[in-house]
Amino acid sequence: MSVKTDNRVRLGDGSTVGYAEYGDQGGKPVMHFHGTPSSRFEADNPDLNVIAERLHVRFISPDRPGIGLSDWKPYTVANYPDMVVQLADALGLDRFAVTGLSGGGRFVAACAWKIPQRLTTAIIVSGTAPFDLPGVRETLSKQERQEYGMANKLPWLFRLFLWKFARAARKNPESIHAMFAKAADADKAVLTQPGVRRAFENMIKGAFEQGTRAAAYDWAIIARPWGFSLREIKMPVHIWHGEADTLVSVEHARILAEAIPDARPRFFPNEGHLLIVSHFEELLEVAAA
Repeated sequence: MSVKTDNRVRLGDGSTVGYAEYGDQGGKPVMHFHGTPSSRFEADNPDLNVIAERLHVRFISPDRPGIGLSDWKPYTVANYPDMVVQLADALGLDRFAVTGLSGGGRFVAACAWKIPQRLTTAIIVSGTAPFDLPGVRETLSKQERQEYGMANKLPWLFRLFLWKFARAARKNPESIHAMFAKAADADKAVLTQPGVRRAFENMIKGAFEQGTRAAAYDWAIIARPWGFSLREIKMPVHIWHGEADTLVSVEHARILAEAIPDARPRFFPNEGHLLIVSHFEELLEVAAA
């Protein structure tokens, strides 16, 4: 199939969800939750699309509310699965796999908790753990604590911070890659790939397509309690994390693995935050098994 990144569907409450589709439209469905800040373009990479086509996977990546093509409405980690169900129903999906990268991983956990009967597989890649679990806040740098605190307590100020970032990204897309200045060597190598650079530029632009409100809100709820206990998750959850990740500490994955009863952790030596790119084929093989 040709890549389609401008899809829209109307949910039962009248709101619109925008989403991108990659791979084989008739293949096994995998719904992917993008990171923060990001959007539906995370897999907008010809190399990844070829893999999805060859494995007969229909890779669906929706924008969260207020991001990209999706209408704004408040949501929480705990109630986001309700929107996922509405989207799946609108697309005619009975059961499907879910994957999530970085800030999108929390929504994988929420779906595994709330709608396990609709899921075939759940995979968190380079994901964050709930900040109210012991040991999580200790993994954050001083700058990260300030940013999450600002997003949660002073959203107007954090929106200004994001506005400046978004403006710079529009004027010079190359500036986006500066956010990975402290990334692991493995991540810097991944970012040299033309398809990855294009996807990053598009996904950041998509994140701020409607302004900064939704991105700031998405950031803020990372720092808030998720609204459910990970110990209530009854299905297996795969947790993949690079041991060299400098953007989200591997300790998040260890804490998630300890808290989720049937966790299936896998740690990748010398890999960074973007291990999903180099292990995309393996990810889809597990998701579509």
